Amino acid sequence: MFPWNKIDTVLLDMDGTLLDLHFDNYFWLSLVPQVLSEQKRLPLKQAKHLVENAYAKVFGTLNWYCLDYWQQELELDITALHHTITHKIKMRQDSMPFLRALKAQGKSRILITNAHPNSLALKLEHTELASGLDHMVSSHETGFAKESPQFWEALFERLPIDPERSLFIDDSEAILHAARNAGVAYQLGINNPDSQQPHKVFRDFPAIHDYQMLLTDLQAK
Repeated sequence: MFPWNKIDTVLLDMDGTLLDLHFDNYFWLSLVPQVLSEQKRLPLKQAKHLVENAYAKVFGTLNWYCLDYWQQELELDITALHHTITHKIKMRQDSMPFLRALKAQGKSRILITNAHPNSLALKLEHTELASGLDHMVSSHETGFAKESPQFWEALFERLPIDPERSLFIDDSEAILHAARNAGVAYQLGINNPDSQQPHKVFRDFPAIHDYQMLLTDLQAK
């Protein structure tokens, strides 16, 4: 699928790409409306509607991923709520074999995530993800979400990455487009980010459901 001899760096999203997105989907779409309903004494349907409207207003911006923003906006202790469901934080089963294979082939493995630093720290605490990475960058450190061209400018200034010899993997087609526009040579979608949801359809990029599909070619190089 890819010319691995022309790829030095693999840039990897976290939620849905290396970790099962079910944790985040459950948290934001089920737990938050439920707790908001209880604390504000609203019907659950109304709480869900309120939350969905609030999400839509900032979708694709850094605030959409910012725990501090949502703590203030929804008047909920978002960080404390995260800690109540840490048992749902799980890696994709195919992630570590892939990350180990990348290391064996001398590829640099860089996590680039829109996750808030507190969320990133919690997920690192409850998984073995850190052992499979060479660098980690939260978009909050740059001030721009990955959807923004400024994020990619900041990333390339911060780390010695040659975008023309890089592959970016993400479960969001919009962010894959942002990477392509920033000059990243290769993109790959993940079409099963949430283990409990149907596969997604990617229109403009190749997509896979299992990293095992890449290992034969990768290990042959």
